[in-house]
Amino acid sequence: MKKVGIALIGVGPGSQPHLASLRELHDRVNLRWAVTKSDVERARAAVPTHTLVTTLLNDVLQDPEVDAVIVATPACTHMDIAKQTLAAGKHTLVEKPLDVSLSKAEELVKFADSTGLRFGVVLQHRFRPGAVRLKQLIESGALGELQAGVLQVPWWRSQSGYYDQPGRGSVARDGGGVLLTQAIHALDLFRSLVGVREVVASRVRTTDIHRIETEDFAAAILTLGNGAPGVLMATTAMYPGRAESLELVYAHATVSLVGGTLRVMFHDGKVEVVEGEAKSGSGDSIMDFSPAAHIELLRDFLDAISLGRSPTVSGSEALETHRLIKKIVAESR
Repeated sequence: MKKVGIALIGVGPGSQPHLASLRELHDRVNLRWAVTKSDVERARAAVPTHTLVTTLLNDVLQDPEVDAVIVATPACTHMDIAKQTLAAGKHTLVEKPLDVSLSKAEELVKFADSTGLRFGVVLQHRFRPGAVRLKQLIESGALGELQAGVLQVPWWRSQSGYYDQPGRGSVARDGGGVLLTQAIHALDLFRSLVGVREVVASRVRTTDIHRIETEDFAAAILTLGNGAPGVLMATTAMYPGRAESLELVYAHATVSLVGGTLRVMFHDGKVEVVEGEAKSGSGDSIMDFSPAAHIELLRDFLDAISLGRSPTVSGSEALETHRLIKKIVAESR
């Protein structure tokens, strides 16, 4: 099998799990290029010795050996870069969120769909083993009808260690706060599993703990896909922070997915456990977690290229999560 030629655009902290994924899947990919904004020597130290490093995106666009790109740059650059890579005929995998605004996200997905190329978004929580097993149980009907759901993302980010870094928590760079930048992974998984029909009520604010333009606390009452009630709470102001949790009440069982660990407690006494990632995204060391889910997401993206299908987390799928976030913020206002 011919290796897929890959270019990694952006070699900052967010590129770490992508580089680990590319190393793990070295039998399927060839990392031909790394594009960095300025620090070429630091980028050279981070990538394999055979990988070319440049500050010019055009070097990647003009290389016929590059089949696909990974866009791991700040959210405010995603549409501009991805439209160029897609126009050059490169399959494109973009970091979350699609872009800083819903209008730009919709424009990007519409453009990607028009190219016929594979376009995916890095929302890797769907690929955790516990999440995969939970999806199987839901689709099998073994849990019965959904009765209620609760999603909590009780994280912590300090002002000095996280938000004081240039651009963090700003509308221009991030587009949004805890919902679009941090809790988006858990919210995307929640939505993909149970659906969200309506945002009944919400409250979104910036606490006195942080000096940022965007929200660091959000709460919402939801109507889930089958009409059951749902509750959301997400924050980066809950010191010292703990793992995100998804709890679902079904007719035959109660399910909890805490971090990456799944526990299914059936009413007949049977318990099923799928152990997973112990660390969460809470804290200032934002890349301090296993790249296992990223590896599976990239594997799925490569399969999508070879089989000519959509990635599991397509642009359209990510767009639905972005629309939900927009509704939660709008209902609060």
